[in-house]
Amino acid sequence: MTRIAVIGAGYWGKNLVRNFNGLGALTAIADTLDANRAAMQAAYPGLRAEADPAVVINDPAIDAVAIATPAATHGALTAQALRAGKHVFVEKPLCLDLAEAQALADLAKAKNRVLMVGHMLLYHPAFVALRNAVRKGAIGDLRYIYSTRLSLGKIRREENALWSFAPHDVSMILQLMGELPSKVSAQGQAFLSAGVADSTLSHMTFGERAQAHIFVSWLHPYKDQRLVVVGSGGMIVFNDVAAGPEKLQLYRHAVGWDGDLPTVNKAEAEALPYDAGEPLNAECRHFLGCIAEGRAPDSDADEGIRVLTVLDACQRALNSGLPVTL
Repeated sequence: MTRIAVIGAGYWGKNLVRNFNGLGALTAIADTLDANRAAMQAAYPGLRAEADPAVVINDPAIDAVAIATPAATHGALTAQALRAGKHVFVEKPLCLDLAEAQALADLAKAKNRVLMVGHMLLYHPAFVALRNAVRKGAIGDLRYIYSTRLSLGKIRREENALWSFAPHDVSMILQLMGELPSKVSAQGQAFLSAGVADSTLSHMTFGERAQAHIFVSWLHPYKDQRLVVVGSGGMIVFNDVAAGPEKLQLYRHAVGWDGDLPTVNKAEAEALPYDAGEPLNAECRHFLGCIAEGRAPDSDADEGIRVLTVLDACQRALNSGLPVTL
């Protein structure tokens, strides 16, 4: 069994700790905060806890690390772990700089180590079912995708809402479109901290017809996490806030023309079946399986670079107020 240390056991890292522990792979954690280490040791008696990430990174008894620290630290910690011969799972985004991301991908290949980015929604059973339905032609040719990821908090000061929330949506949209956008534009506004946008709206153009947009904000009165996929022969809605059959629904709406007049034939929603299970657990099992079998993850470094390419273009559009061509 692969022996894993989780670096960063706070807000999100504690969920990685829970899952890797449940899978029998957790060996240690590292966290600079005393309170986080104490909480993990209380929850998992006997768990090894270090204050310095370098201690677990350089430990030859540890095969892999899972990094759940602030995004600005991802690049340096990932490079350090790869140089030490560790397999690496790093939460999104891979890092904040495209050149650094490519260097990390090259380093992982040179070291023959698995480098996986935590684009968790790619492993969500409902998204897997949605992607399979789209690939089988259930809604015809893709025309438009829009995604909303809204809530009240968790508010950040070191990264804006685009970088904090949108990587998940970018990764899903790229998987469905099967290519990078040709052009992006973005708008946003900082209300709480100067230079840190609390909400952003990003628009992407794919080829000549297909388009997508992503609206993210941590200043919203209620939680809304929704992906709407519109095709020539129907529409699918993945509502991650909903439960059961309402989480993933297919609408076989038909829109056409009667002479010069548009016609709309509405259909009742059909629940699309999807497997049960926690997305994060599926993601953690995928990482362990890739290490054991020596295969590339679905969200490998190359996929992380594609997502980062779009985020970088959106940020440049956000800064300049002008569209960016990729």
